[in-house]
Amino acid sequence: MRNADLVDILIVEDNPNDAELTIRALKKQNLIQQMYIAKDGEEALDFIFCRGNFTSRQHARLPKVVFLDLKLPKINGLEVLKEIKSDPKTKSLPVVVVSSSKEDPDITQAYASGANGYVVKPVDFTAFIQAISYAGLYWLTINETTV
Repeated sequence: MRNADLVDILIVEDNPNDAELTIRALKKQNLIQQMYIAKDGEEALDFIFCRGNFTSRQHARLPKVVFLDLKLPKINGLEVLKEIKSDPKTKSLPVVVVSSSKEDPDITQAYASGANGYVVKPVDFTAFIQAISYAGLYWLTINETTV
């Protein structure tokens, strides 16, 4: 990623293998635009809100979509989601939870906290690529957004 101000996709994922699979899935659909990978919840919030290492980033240029894992170090995904959705400047930012959890409490809490979508990470490589490809196609080419 060259310029933190031109990010279209923010991937928040602490597992490097899952982050790489997500990138591969998006590349497969020619959806790779500018992206940034945050390795924990704190880095994701710093990126979105232009603080910490990202104080020079232009806040007016938000990503088109955030793919957010739930189980993250420092600040968990639900807390990241709640902070994004509670701020008037970022509340319309599309956030898609991408988690290995199929547990109803996680899904219910994610939607109650403002998630725009919830994708369960399939264990199978091909199914994972397909799931992320479909999510990427929707959020990056079909969905209209105000951010």
